[in-house]
Amino acid sequence: MLDTRRMLVLRAVVTSGSVTAAAANLGYTPSAVSQQVAALEKQAGVPLLERVGRGVRPTAAGLLLTEHAAVIGRHVAAAETALADLRAGRTGRLTVRYFATAGAALVGPALARFRRDHPGVQVELKLSDPQDPLPEVQRGHTDMALVVRPRDGLREGVRLVHLLDDPYRAVLPKGHPLAAKRVLDLADLADEPWVGSEDPVGPCLEVVLDACAAAGFSPGFVVESEDYSTAQGFVAAGLGVSLIPRTGLRGRRSDVVVRRVRRPEPVRSICAAVRETAPSAQPALRALIGAFKDAAAQ
Repeated sequence: MLDTRRMLVLRAVVTSGSVTAAAANLGYTPSAVSQQVAALEKQAGVPLLERVGRGVRPTAAGLLLTEHAAVIGRHVAAAETALADLRAGRTGRLTVRYFATAGAALVGPALARFRRDHPGVQVELKLSDPQDPLPEVQRGHTDMALVVRPRDGLREGVRLVHLLDDPYRAVLPKGHPLAAKRVLDLADLADEPWVGSEDPVGPCLEVVLDACAAAGFSPGFVVESEDYSTAQGFVAAGLGVSLIPRTGLRGRRSDVVVRRVRRPEPVRSICAAVRETAPSAQPALRALIGAFKDAAAQ
């Protein structure tokens, strides 16, 4: 197999017209250049240069390899430029997993800002519900995932970057006796029928159950729903009350009442999950995390 580096040395000799001139241009010694050409001739099995006065000129085989070396040189230069752009975060591809309510609140504004500042980086969005995206991050199959901080800690090699705290609000039917209060104690809802709004497995439901336990009761769910819009519909129909995070109330219905909750206030923490070493190695990913922080701050 022909050595690419030696072909580039041959091209330098041919374009310079002599071994000495090529050595000066390359920063090599003349003997080192001659050794490279000799080794390439051995690989090719034919002479590549012939002497002409004090210089050299290529044989037919040498001219052929020189032309191919020129193509290789252009590809190498293009590869170096592409690599520099990737290292600087000007190009690349990032995969982001998100869940629905975080998508509505964060993904749109963050991605718009990121695309404005980094138009050469492609971002592929994938909805992660209902699968846990942390294993994908851990294995390097996903660059970043928006998640609710799990109660039981992190996976090895995964770092969570806090974006925002998302408090839950009580959602009541219009005309409900508790709707007259501006702020509810969570214990006020202890004896109410409850409409479930969260996936039965996952950190969001854990936030609700833990808060209710701290208030001294366990909610009595009479109907389950895994999306906030449907949960609001059940509440509006008078089937029960519900707790829904603030970001899930962007499509708030006009036939329900929303009230703050305290003692305690349930809050889910939304984070960006990335591999421990990824942001330091990927400038584009660092910039994307920054765009999500800015979106969360607003």
